[in-house]
Amino acid sequence: MPAPPTEAHFPSRLRSAAVAARVGLWLGVCFGIAFLTGLISHYAQNHSQPIPFPTSPVWGYRVTQGLHVAAGTAAVPLLLVKLWTVYPRLFIRPPREARKLAVEALERASIGVLVAGAVFQLVTGLMNSSQWYPWGFSFRTTHYAVGWVTIGAMVVHVAVKLPIIRRALTGDVEDTSQDRPTATRHGVLTRRGLLRTTWGAAGVAVLATAGSTVPFLRGVSIFGVRSGEGPAGVPINRSASAAGVTASAVSSGFRLTLAYAGTETELTRQDLLDLPQATESLPIACVEGWSASATWTGVRVRDLLDRIDAPRGRDVVVTSLQQRGAFGVTLLQSNFADDDRTLLALGLNGDTLAIDHGFPCRLIAPDRPGVLQTKWVTRLEVQA
Repeated sequence: MPAPPTEAHFPSRLRSAAVAARVGLWLGVCFGIAFLTGLISHYAQNHSQPIPFPTSPVWGYRVTQGLHVAAGTAAVPLLLVKLWTVYPRLFIRPPREARKLAVEALERASIGVLVAGAVFQLVTGLMNSSQWYPWGFSFRTTHYAVGWVTIGAMVVHVAVKLPIIRRALTGDVEDTSQDRPTATRHGVLTRRGLLRTTWGAAGVAVLATAGSTVPFLRGVSIFGVRSGEGPAGVPINRSASAAGVTASAVSSGFRLTLAYAGTETELTRQDLLDLPQATESLPIACVEGWSASATWTGVRVRDLLDRIDAPRGRDVVVTSLQQRGAFGVTLLQSNFADDDRTLLALGLNGDTLAIDHGFPCRLIAPDRPGVLQTKWVTRLEVQA
């Protein structure tokens, strides 16, 4: 069998601490942004919110989720270059002294956790953006848990390597004082050239996908998962067919039930159209990173709750007609229910609400994750 590689098999000067520290710095920034915005998204979807998620600004969730996906996308080329630069360290001969060997083993184990977590987060995150789920676990729960593990491993790694990182970042990028002894061969690129190429690759990756969030970039975002196309100019995630509502949503027997404290009132779609209508310009933003601005017309949810004498400050359980998929029942927190911009929408961008957008009626609220903007609403029940 061939002998395993040694440091001598990796003579490139590009595989240096000077390069790894600079790429690692921006990789850490991207991971930090993705982690913080991921926490915001996870909190926004929780039923229990000790501090109510804000309804303003209306574009808040759109910005944070767009940043989340953009940071994760930029991290892909950064992580690849980072791993390439440090790869030779896998083949450094471990020390023989027991104490040093134990420290080395723990350090390598933490790096293994960091790399595995980073790869998992980026791969599953990109697959989520494309709405491809070839696994059996809950993406939201697992992504959240692994995010904490990954960010913890990153903090440990930075703490252990801080002296080396500090020296590398304060010195010149061409400084060889921290290079491996065998890293002496010049290549086609200089270190600065490699770094510029890496920054450029990260920028291109973001531009190629950011059009899903930033409309004026859609012409260049060739890999954006949402082009902005869809009924009334707004994309859709789940169609009526996928939700199993193609018949029930257009049935003449449809009724919207308003319920509070044992009292129930039923309204047809025509009853809703006969009520005072309101129009609001609100973006819809999804966890996959895409978003779109739209003008919605319908009845204020607060007006509907007033019809059954429901007091303010109460959460509302929203039930959909959908038969398949998650979020068929969601919780509308009281600050959203009481906000005059929260509508039970009947129209979109001047047209009748399409069935794939939630006909006969759907929820639309300011600064709320798209998965909670329930479509095909059939019941609003105020909690006592």
